[in-house]
Amino acid sequence: MTKTRVFVLAAIVALIAAFIAFDLGHYITLDYFKSQQAAINDVYIAHPLRTAAIFFAVYVTVAALSIPGAAVMTLVAGAIFGLLWGTVIVSFASSLGATLAFLASRFVLRDWVQEKYGDKLRPINTGVEKEGAFYLFGLRLVIGFPFFVINLVMGLTPIKTWTFYWVSQTGMLAGTVVYVYAGTKLGEFAVSIGLGVALALLGFFPLMAKKVLGTLRARKVYAKWNKPASFDRNLVVIGAGSAGLVTAYIAAAVKAKVTLIEKHRMGGDCLNTGCVPSKALIRTAKLLSHIKRAPEFGIKSAHAEFDFAEVMERVQRVIRTVEPHDSAERYRQLGVECITGDAKITSPWTVAVNGKTITTRNIVIAAGARPLVPPIPGIADIGCLTSDTVWNLRELPRRLVVLGGGPIGCELAQCFARFGSQVTQVEMLPRILIREDPDISDRVLARFREEGVNVLTGHRATQFKIEDGQKVLICEHNGKNVRVEFDELLCAIGRVANTTGYGLEELGIPLSPARTVATNDFLQTIYPNIYACGDVAGPFQFTHTAAHQAWYAAVNALFGGVRKFKADYSVIPWATFTDPEVARVGLNEQDARQQGVAYEVTAYGIDDLDRAIADGEAHGVVKVLTVPGKDKVLGATIVGEHAGDLLAEYVAAMRHGLGLNQILRTIHIYPTLTEANKYAAGAWKRAHQPRRLLAWVERYHAWMRR
Repeated sequence: MTKTRVFVLAAIVALIAAFIAFDLGHYITLDYFKSQQAAINDVYIAHPLRTAAIFFAVYVTVAALSIPGAAVMTLVAGAIFGLLWGTVIVSFASSLGATLAFLASRFVLRDWVQEKYGDKLRPINTGVEKEGAFYLFGLRLVIGFPFFVINLVMGLTPIKTWTFYWVSQTGMLAGTVVYVYAGTKLGEFAVSIGLGVALALLGFFPLMAKKVLGTLRARKVYAKWNKPASFDRNLVVIGAGSAGLVTAYIAAAVKAKVTLIEKHRMGGDCLNTGCVPSKALIRTAKLLSHIKRAPEFGIKSAHAEFDFAEVMERVQRVIRTVEPHDSAERYRQLGVECITGDAKITSPWTVAVNGKTITTRNIVIAAGARPLVPPIPGIADIGCLTSDTVWNLRELPRRLVVLGGGPIGCELAQCFARFGSQVTQVEMLPRILIREDPDISDRVLARFREEGVNVLTGHRATQFKIEDGQKVLICEHNGKNVRVEFDELLCAIGRVANTTGYGLEELGIPLSPARTVATNDFLQTIYPNIYACGDVAGPFQFTHTAAHQAWYAAVNALFGGVRKFKADYSVIPWATFTDPEVARVGLNEQDARQQGVAYEVTAYGIDDLDRAIADGEAHGVVKVLTVPGKDKVLGATIVGEHAGDLLAEYVAAMRHGLGLNQILRTIHIYPTLTEANKYAAGAWKRAHQPRRLLAWVERYHAWMRR
């Protein structure tokens, strides 16, 4: 920081310190004005221009130094100068003072902030450069937002000074009028109808401003499009996965006219290539693992013969059994028009499919996601299975490489190992299941290694090649190359949203940094009548969160003119269906530490649970994070048999504000695995015993024995 900048900063600090030290703040309070109102009015009558000039200068100074008091001075301006001149004086004084604060922030801090945090601020800078005037205008319309914060923060961005000034002048004008008008009534210092109206306007203005802002934004994005005079549909949904199906179901249930368009298969990834087939495969693999454990259950010997092709055919039978739940026939009976074809959004109100154009008041994008295949040299030459294509296998790979240590990679790696493949799991990060706490992922890793999965963590895949007809993966680990020979590769490093091919580019709908469709809190894109939900929108890629988002998308699309709802992600559970299962909701320890959230940990080992012992599944843990000294649940992680089912109690507790004391007081059937939750609550209770009270109780009982 240059000497000039240091001097300016020191001068500002000195002025603010003097303001505090000399208690100048009491001169800009309503109490002070009330006590001096008569004298001030006399001075104004005698010297109107001088009084206005002094007031203007003080107002500019207060605003420039970001000193609290501008709101009070605006009310006072109304009481002294009246509505017209009070508005004129405050409008220019506030804009000038705000601009001075803006310039001071820019001169002193912008270069340092941009140099230090430039990478993180790049999206903000880009947005300000593109639509800075609009964003600033929106902030100025909202009275409750601290204006001095806007002044200082905008000074750190690339917005031009003149743009900042004129947007501030116009954006604050409406709020200034409301406050000055309130001041004209407050000047009477008596309850009156006018005062009541002014106060009502102060409360109503933020809502009105929000509506105006939405209207202005809509006009801007819709400017180049011609809106149809009428509509064929209330809603068109693109994609018939979990999000699209639920959206269409809700729309039909409330008697809206809805069209559901799917280019491939109804049910989406979850039914056809995700949740349903993977759980069917996991079930068969688990049965094989139990047969291998026969001696543990008092059975001298047991073995199983299987044909992998028949196992995969069973998976398809399960899909076909579930399929009617998501079928076009069922949804047509519910009142949904179902169309198979490639949808293309041609305007904010039109969707083309199969040579036909449908006009619709609202559109919901639920296009899902697809497996991500990384551009590793040679991967295209050796062939690559994904979670979409692995279900086509009918011959068990002898040697399988699973690339990725996330939930999908872990589930399938264990499955194929249990069927007899020599599985090597390659993960570039230090451990598998990186989103879980280390002690949790270590439990899964230990089981994997017991079952013969060769887990290579900290290994980065750098090249695939074929040597003498043999497929080889080259990994980098600690600066050295590691060779892994294999027969089949399964890539499971994540999924990427489907964002191309159906009109987003033509409409200019932007993507988020995570490469999903960018939406606001209400799941709206830049076009208020176009929504996105499910995997294509993120931030979670779970079937249950897609269905959760679908409710908000459907209700906001159909009834947003009356009321809109922000999508609530406060309590999102998930599970990884390995053996042992891992299920979580809310914070775990690593998340709490990263977010700076204070917590206590209570753990109960499931190896002590009667039912788990009887079932031969005496392993795992219930791990609960709570507010220090309180029973409020911040998060829970469960590892063990049926962890995903056991977690539901903690999901309900967090969603409905129940604490561990309520869980402890709930009757749990004996003997069941759900008792683990009660015992975890009991462990918390023992750690928070009222020791002093118990000491007195002990004395009471001793006295009673005399």
